[in-house]
Amino acid sequence: MPRAPLVPIAAARPHKQLAQEKDNLIKLKTIGAVANIRTRRERPCDACRRRKSRCVIHEGAALCVLCEFHKQDCTFVQSPQPRKRKLDTGEKSNVVMKKRPAASDPPANSPQNSSTTAKISKPPRPVEQKDTSILAETLGLQRRRHCRYVGRTTALDPTLIGLTQFDMRNESTFDLGTLRKVNEHEYFTMYPDEDSQTYGDDADALNAVEQAVSPYGPALIDIYFRTIHPSFPIIQEQVFLDRLRNHDRNFNPPLLAGMYILALNWWAQDPKLASLPKPDSKKLEEIASRSLASAMQRPKLSTMQAGLLMLQRPDADSWSLTTQLIAVGQELGLHLDCSDWAIPVWERGLRKRIAWALYIQDKWSSLVHGRPSHIFAANWAVKPITDDDFAEDAPVTTRGVHKSEAEATETARGQTIFMQMISLTAIMAEVVDTFYTQSAIRDFDAAGPHATRLILERVKPVQIKLKDWFAALPHSTRMASSNLTDNTTTLLSPTGYLHLGYFATEITLHRRIIQSLRPASTDPYLLHICRAAAKTRLISAMDFVNRLRPEHLRAFWYSASKINFTLIGTFGSLLWATAPGQEEADFYRTRLLEYRWTLSVSSKRAGFLDYAVQMLDASRGMLANLAEKPSLAQKRVSSAGVPVSGSVASSGGGAAVGGLPRRNHRAMDSRDGYAPHLRTYTPGPGPAFEGFASELLDQYGEPEPHLISPITTHSSIDDGFE
Repeated sequence: MPRAPLVPIAAARPHKQLAQEKDNLIKLKTIGAVANIRTRRERPCDACRRRKSRCVIHEGAALCVLCEFHKQDCTFVQSPQPRKRKLDTGEKSNVVMKKRPAASDPPANSPQNSSTTAKISKPPRPVEQKDTSILAETLGLQRRRHCRYVGRTTALDPTLIGLTQFDMRNESTFDLGTLRKVNEHEYFTMYPDEDSQTYGDDADALNAVEQAVSPYGPALIDIYFRTIHPSFPIIQEQVFLDRLRNHDRNFNPPLLAGMYILALNWWAQDPKLASLPKPDSKKLEEIASRSLASAMQRPKLSTMQAGLLMLQRPDADSWSLTTQLIAVGQELGLHLDCSDWAIPVWERGLRKRIAWALYIQDKWSSLVHGRPSHIFAANWAVKPITDDDFAEDAPVTTRGVHKSEAEATETARGQTIFMQMISLTAIMAEVVDTFYTQSAIRDFDAAGPHATRLILERVKPVQIKLKDWFAALPHSTRMASSNLTDNTTTLLSPTGYLHLGYFATEITLHRRIIQSLRPASTDPYLLHICRAAAKTRLISAMDFVNRLRPEHLRAFWYSASKINFTLIGTFGSLLWATAPGQEEADFYRTRLLEYRWTLSVSSKRAGFLDYAVQMLDASRGMLANLAEKPSLAQKRVSSAGVPVSGSVASSGGGAAVGGLPRRNHRAMDSRDGYAPHLRTYTPGPGPAFEGFASELLDQYGEPEPHLISPITTHSSIDDGFE
């Protein structure tokens, strides 16, 4: 039997077109010339009337569900049959109509009333109300139904499903539910929300959320879309705002709570709210946590949106919730390519944005928690995001007015940052997969003294990707790009979390190299080159933090940011602990004191930095047990960190260059696999970092004066060890 053709579903339509279509629909209903169109809302078809079954006709369908199932005509031509009423045949002469059960009636479980009770005790099921909103045609945002993906290895084989007849909504009802076809190979099962145990709790949860922030809900929604949404665009803004303006009461409670919770972080920065009593965010978090667990029983895209927003809280413990959201996302089919699905076009773009936001969350949570990722490339078919995936109708603010040019520019800028974060996350994930998986650890352990060289061989392709990514960053994502809209207004700049992610990725790469170094067995020049490159990365990252301005610190920071700030300090502590001499150890100790000062000052504008300060103090506490290191003079090591002339025997008859055998120098100078710009370094007298380029810092400008530590005022990239 040939498969039923796929019926495309239109994209979201403008309001004028929707109004016109509603008028046309009303005119169509008044014609009444077709036999199988209901003339009365409650009237069943002839077949359902004979069966005494509930007659359900989906919107746009020509047949009712049962007639379609039995492959028969669905007609409305027969008149209702007269009702048969039973008379009392007892001894009473007067015939009276039965009344409702009263105190004098026989018990409900008596034999004479058993059949009657069975009929009247079960309340009639309400007539199904058709959803005519913009969400009615969606797959993952329907108001009264939720979907679950039908995988290829389940009991419902796709080939057998393909033999099913689908209606104009691409749906087919069978004994276990309703199937929906989105393309020729992918299917979902649709379930009514009311079948879940906690379905009725949503109204109470929604009321509790609104009461917790009343009367500031609209102001918080405005803050959310102005500050958070441009950098984290996981909500279809205009669809949400249209529902809000139309007083829609079917919002997902944890989603609304999550939006309020994040917006409260900018309460003090809003001139209209700063002097008012701030709502209790802890109460909102309690409501959101309970209602999110309930919403996961009937997964929708709004469930994913709520969970992802909850994970952006500064104090969120992300790993367990992240793993739950991945499972929910797979039930919704977010890991699939939806480019050709029969769903509204705007929902395709929304699904891709939510899918990639989940990808970012999984990969960065894997890094900061040191646990395996749950998303694998072999089962990830989502296409890269394009500008079309952010498409909205006419951009309107929560106040019902069109966005200004500056607001539209910031929205476009945030979308670019989001796309760049996806690309960076893919590179970071490759770093973790290449150097930190259990199989990689076994390979490096088996290499023994050659582990560092094996790591350097694997570094090259990843480092090239990272370098090319940074070089190709659009101007709007640069830290130095202007945020001034006029002489008095400064917009927040969300570029900070993107660049912090870049430094965290570089540090993760160099951290693995430093961990593999063994002073007793590693080639001295190789040891020096690796530590010198690591030192440059550390200084660059610290100077980046030093140059963050108020518009950066007060902007939106991705959930992994507080750990990424901490990783900079952790890397500095690692270099301190593994320093070969006391002079180098003292250098890192001083820089870490400067970094702590910067974090403590910056935490006044970004409270989540307090966590980085606490972790830095914890690392320093561990370093208190570090044994004192010998000085460079005692070890006969130059200020560059390599043995002086005469301490390394020359081999091969070659003349030594800078105290190193010429063959070693030539071998390292020709190496392409590690830090290509390090080839500008020339061993010999002079500053240890004389040859290192500082183009990475050029875009950040000068550090903020209030962030310059009083501990020292020397240049960041200077003479090396003091």
